[in-house]
Amino acid sequence: MTTMAMGVVLALLLICLYLLVKVAYETVSCYWLTPRRLKKIMEKQGVRGPKPRFLVGNILDMASLVAKSTSKDMDSINHDIVARLLPHFVTWTKQYGKRFVYWNGIEPRMCLTETDLIKELLSRHSAVSGKSWLQQQGSKHFIGRGLLMANGNDWYHQRHIVAPAFMGDKLKSYAGYMVECTKQMLQSLQNAVEIGQTEFEIGEYMSRLTADIISRTEFDSSYEKGKQIFRLLTVLQQLCAQASRHLCFPGSRFLPSKYNRDIKALKMEVERLLMEIIQSRKDGVEIGRSSSYGNDLLGMLLNEMQKKRGNGFSLNLQLIMDECKTFFFAGHDTTALLLTWTVMLLASNPSWQDKVRAEVNRVCNGGSPSGEHLSKLTLVSPKVYPLPS
Repeated sequence: MTTMAMGVVLALLLICLYLLVKVAYETVSCYWLTPRRLKKIMEKQGVRGPKPRFLVGNILDMASLVAKSTSKDMDSINHDIVARLLPHFVTWTKQYGKRFVYWNGIEPRMCLTETDLIKELLSRHSAVSGKSWLQQQGSKHFIGRGLLMANGNDWYHQRHIVAPAFMGDKLKSYAGYMVECTKQMLQSLQNAVEIGQTEFEIGEYMSRLTADIISRTEFDSSYEKGKQIFRLLTVLQQLCAQASRHLCFPGSRFLPSKYNRDIKALKMEVERLLMEIIQSRKDGVEIGRSSSYGNDLLGMLLNEMQKKRGNGFSLNLQLIMDECKTFFFAGHDTTALLLTWTVMLLASNPSWQDKVRAEVNRVCNGGSPSGEHLSKLTLVSPKVYPLPS
């Protein structure tokens, strides 16, 4: 072997050795050194918490406490359900005070219950706070780097891009979609009653209702394809939640496990459907069939991106797809749960149900509600009323 060849081989060996040492050091630093350093820093400031286990932190403790608190049905309707759904916060607050640190795998998380500290964090340190690596990794195949997972300047720019969708006039324009979808849901309930069904899982109806509304407001004429995207995203959400439990173990996201393979396949299918919708909008503008990308949420995102292209932005289609997925995620479960809880409370308090129904009939004159009616519906406005005895 010539001297030059030996030199090349030696250089390659040194590069490989360097890369191996670097990977080993970063792994040890991420999973051992950095967590220990952060723990010591917090303890010096008097902030303590439950003792973490290697790699899994306090995940097993939280799972055990939740399993115990939810093992039995609730005896009665109780609005104070923190101790039932988040028993670890209640337990650790009693043990360690109003501020403590617990560990989600290798990642420390601080619980703050002091109003002044929370205000200071949100007002003075919002630019450096944000979503952690674990949170971003756990959702990268689901909602990617949409607004919920953006940090720093990315969050600031993305917030301005999506802001027009939440203007008052724009929200009112969605009322027609909401009324139409709600009528269809009520009709399906009526049909079930007529064929003799006596019990209903209202949560499922509300979940389908919010999915229909979001599909309409996001994709308008591509409504049916939007519903198909939503069904795939629901499965993808469940798989990503399952996969995120293993992120604290080194290299787990690269394992060829069934749920990892399924996640990638579902993500590709969701983005294929989204790209079909986006491409049809772009084609319509390019050939002159339309002067804009549309008035629904997707159209607004495309229009805003187009406006900002001269300011150093590019028409980032991946970001647009991530934002569409984010709106599905952020607007679905929370709204469905709120509606289900509201229906349950009305069913449990018939006198209030009668009052609200009478007010809606009076204000809407027997017709369907619209955006203009909302300010006149005083009983359903966001105020706190005592429950009747």
